[in-house]
Amino acid sequence: MELPLTRTVIREPASTLSSDISRRCFLQSSVAAVSAVYAAIGLGAPAGGEEDLAYLSIAEASVLVKSKRLSPVELVRACLNRIERFNPRLNAFITLTAASALADARLAESDIQKGRWRGPLHGIPVALKDLIDTAGVLTTAGSAVFKDRIPTDDAVVVRKLKEAGAVLLGKLNMHEFAYGSTSVTSFYGAVTNPWGTDHIAGGSSGGSAAAVAAGLCYAALGSDTGGSIREPASFCGIVGLKPTYGRVSNRGVVPLSWSLDHVGPMTRSVTDAALVLQAIAGYDPGDPSSQERGVDRYDGTGWHAGSRLRVGVPRALYYSNLDPEVGSAIEEALTQFKRLGADVRDVALEVSKDRTVIRAEAYAYHSQRIAATPTLYQPETLAKLRLGESITAEIYIEARRDLERLRRVAPQVFSTVDVLVTPTTPVPAPKATDLGSSFDAIVAGDGLYLQNTRPFDIYGFPCVSLACGTTRAGLPIGLHISGAPWAEAHVLGVARAYERATHSPTRRVT
Repeated sequence: MELPLTRTVIREPASTLSSDISRRCFLQSSVAAVSAVYAAIGLGAPAGGEEDLAYLSIAEASVLVKSKRLSPVELVRACLNRIERFNPRLNAFITLTAASALADARLAESDIQKGRWRGPLHGIPVALKDLIDTAGVLTTAGSAVFKDRIPTDDAVVVRKLKEAGAVLLGKLNMHEFAYGSTSVTSFYGAVTNPWGTDHIAGGSSGGSAAAVAAGLCYAALGSDTGGSIREPASFCGIVGLKPTYGRVSNRGVVPLSWSLDHVGPMTRSVTDAALVLQAIAGYDPGDPSSQERGVDRYDGTGWHAGSRLRVGVPRALYYSNLDPEVGSAIEEALTQFKRLGADVRDVALEVSKDRTVIRAEAYAYHSQRIAATPTLYQPETLAKLRLGESITAEIYIEARRDLERLRRVAPQVFSTVDVLVTPTTPVPAPKATDLGSSFDAIVAGDGLYLQNTRPFDIYGFPCVSLACGTTRAGLPIGLHISGAPWAEAHVLGVARAYERATHSPTRRVT
């Protein structure tokens, strides 16, 4: 059993390392291989060392692993070294499964040496938001309520990652029970932003975003009910993908709202998000939210610059309350789409601000625990959950019917445009000290930070957030691209074209 970092850090016994290749010799050959890849893709020579290994993309690392020029063991060690160095100030990990990760990396290395390469995630270290069940490994949802909870089964997405050969590094900190936008409210303490530790990382998948941005893992899985993948991705300057509702199984994931929950990848590039989605997408007959749709190729090539593209801009709804620097960055992004040959036009889109469904379903899941052990919840979480206590069946059913109506009506916008482009968040990551302390202020903060992401969980559209600039203070700004249901390949293709057109070297946390 692996234990949380707040109790102990699992370290590999020295005796189990004796059969490995000499660390110094291997790192020399690894860095040489990395340099060759950087040269091949036109990035110039890296500085050398484990930082270069940690900041490889999955696409780059998988080429080296498949060709046997780089060992998954070294990728895991590079991540573990950075976790040891940066996690004390980021607080991104709750549980670190170092011993099993090194063992799985050695097994991956052995399989690849024998010609049994499983695909681009084989041997790649990834981590999981701590509401995704892992058999035999603590899964807490960031709460004292589940501080001793050890599942007996893996979530479906975990099984799929393991089948793809990914190496699991551990479980990531989060806003308690995914019910918030800051990741400050957690039994395990606040997550901080890698680009300014006095700023929040966003929520609820804050630990996932911080870990990916800081090079502590190559990818992470998050969950998104009102923006919990995309908002922290925006605040931390990474790529966060919310697939179509029903595209990825939620079975084995602690729910917030069954009608709105999505699971998706968080990475440092659009291509990497596509690679992870490829591994986890697909119909699950055991999950009522899962839908039986064919799985496309998500290699990010669904649209190419110069081909016809109609970009819709819903200004009336998603361009309000904008920080001036965010507004300027988004306008420059729209100009870039025009340079790529896109037709950019304003569109109208209906938005519901009703919170009945999430409040009723969240309370339904927690009602018995609230009655039994209310003091185990953080006060903010308990107050939010109790907002659903008085919702009647009649009110809930009417709200649920309206949600289904919106999911039928909203896709009509794609009869005139191919994608929608908005700011991911109207503001950059705030300082933790600027967050309101009263319950009303906390709810208002959630409303602002998730203003542009919440509606897309109701629509169920596939959406991706990627970086489109930084503020003068160095805080990331996120661009949000969404498409018609089941059009992940197209959304990823548009995002990848923008990413390539505006390419700049990956920012590194040092």
